[in-house]
Amino acid sequence: MPRRSSSTVSELKIGEFLAALGERTPAPASGAAAALTGSFAASLVELAARFAEDEAAIARAKALSTRLAQLADDDASAYTAFIATGSEEARRRTIEVPEEIAANADEVERLAGRVGAQLTSSVAGDAEAAGELARTASRVARRLAELNA
Repeated sequence: MPRRSSSTVSELKIGEFLAALGERTPAPASGAAAALTGSFAASLVELAARFAEDEAAIARAKALSTRLAQLADDDASAYTAFIATGSEEARRRTIEVPEEIAANADEVERLAGRVGAQLTSSVAGDAEAAGELARTASRVARRLAELNA
């Protein structure tokens, strides 16, 4: 599938993103996948927070989802720049971006736990799923930062 050069990772349809992940190209790859996994988790927290009627959690979850989607783009750009230039600055970005993905995913996990504790309905399962997805996204992103160091 040819990629549109003007598209960012976050602008791709899910099917396009999955196809792009499977291509033999440097990006998008696991960093972008981790970031979008964190973004999905944050959106699940938003859903659960709506049932908990927790306006602060709704707003924070939305902001985290947006930031993590942006970080998917940043990760793809950072790795592409490193492959193109090999510069120390570009390499540093391949560490900093996954670290930021991990930090944001950690916050999603904490928020999921807080919101989940407010729920008794089946939506609590969505909060639990969000926590698991966020934990995995964080772990993957931290490992990428280690590998890129």
